[in-house]
Amino acid sequence: MSLLKIDRLNTGYGDIQVLFDLSIEVHQGEVLSIIGANGVGKTTLLKTLSGLMPASSGTVYFKDQEIQGLPPEKIVGLGIIQIPEGRRLFSLMSVLENLEMGAYTPKARARKDERLKEVYQIFPRLEERKNQLAGTLSGGEQQMVAIGRGLMAGPEMLMLDEPSMGLSPVLREETFRVVKKIAETGVTIMLIEQDVKHSLSISDRAYVMERGEVVMEGTGAELLVNPHIRKAYLGI
Repeated sequence: MSLLKIDRLNTGYGDIQVLFDLSIEVHQGEVLSIIGANGVGKTTLLKTLSGLMPASSGTVYFKDQEIQGLPPEKIVGLGIIQIPEGRRLFSLMSVLENLEMGAYTPKARARKDERLKEVYQIFPRLEERKNQLAGTLSGGEQQMVAIGRGLMAGPEMLMLDEPSMGLSPVLREETFRVVKKIAETGVTIMLIEQDVKHSLSISDRAYVMERGEVVMEGTGAELLVNPHIRKAYLGI
């Protein structure tokens, strides 16, 4: 079943168009990867879906409700949560305070304590560090806080922008394991990631973007063995 449907979406920055008639579907409960080189419009897509950028044309439906043009807070209230690239934590606030910032909508606040326990089950280290300033954490721990903060909002769909960026190989493996674990709880995942091998390996489906357009789609397993993907993104 389609959870999110994007139909012929066009957007950009002033006179510079970035997305060209982009059409994508995200199915309920799946892990969907969007792969492509830097600058092809992946982050612009997430910003548009989050209400942070206006679309010049096209339509976005979430659970059959048209959502393009809604303000970001309304989109968050519907259950679409973005984990931005670069973590963007409040460095002088504690881990706990950063997590609680994710539960700012009335609906999320009502289940804050329950959600906090769920986050600590996924990231036990955060409970150990809950009183520590977020700015003093390692890169991997900061990424845990960023994802945990998103989970505090009670997402139906979680959009992650480069979650493994800047992490060691071991921590990258752990990040993808956690993303898969979150999906297994029923949260739909849209994943943008430069580590194409790992992202496709945990994805049910994926789209390939080039120059602001979708040029290929398939299951994660299909694209992992596709000759173009292997040459262009895996160096094989």
